Amino acid sequence: MTIEVGTKLPEATLLRSGENGVEGVKLSETLKGRKVVIFGLPGAYTGTCSTAHVPSFIRTAKGFADKGVDEIICISVNDPFVMKAWGEATGATAAGITMLADADGAFTRAIGLAFDVPQSGFFGRSKRYSLLAEDGVITRSNPETGRGCEISAGEYLLSQL
Repeated sequence: MTIEVGTKLPEATLLRSGENGVEGVKLSETLKGRKVVIFGLPGAYTGTCSTAHVPSFIRTAKGFADKGVDEIICISVNDPFVMKAWGEATGATAAGITMLADADGAFTRAIGLAFDVPQSGFFGRSKRYSLLAEDGVITRSNPETGRGCEISAGEYLLSQL
């Protein structure tokens, strides 16, 4: 079942590549008492993800901060080393966006947004979405319905706040 407004995000430990190697990030601890934007996408270094989705959150980062958002998190079913390199390559890290890996896809499956496209080599990837969570509860949810990046883009979510 796909998550929706009013539901609490499931417990998950995501990964990031930090100064001391790979670190686990407990999502519940990250969200506790905070207003956090999360966006998910099919994969690092892929077309629309790199040219539209991540850039939309780089462009809107200041606007979200002005609206009281504590953190913006990008989640993809990739490894933490790829997410770190991609964050640096796109400018997302410099813009303050936290790049987290859902390495085994457990979080993506738990929120009901996993998909496969075998002919493209995509297995267990994340559908494109954006959401706002306040103290771990979803208050805005924008799963993309098409193939592009319209309702899951940073500008669309920012317009909802």
